[in-house]
Amino acid sequence: MRMGTRWPAGSTPPAGVPAGLRDEIARVEADLAPEAPHPSWTLTWLEDRPIAELDSGIEVVLQADGTAISRPIRD
Repeated sequence: MRMGTRWPAGSTPPAGVPAGLRDEIARVEADLAPEAPHPSWTLTWLEDRPIAELDSGIEVVLQADGTAISRPIRD
């Protein structure tokens, strides 16, 4: 079992956030309005794959080929 973590957008992701997600997380954060309060990220694991979810409704996931993508959170 892997433990997740939580951190505020705009800050350095914790060491437990996989390197493969970091560039895409930074890209998503660059699109956040600077004057708005920043939401937080939550890192979870599903079937041994990391998922970073932003409170504003975006998730960053690793695809099967190892590339990271961002998309709206699906229910």
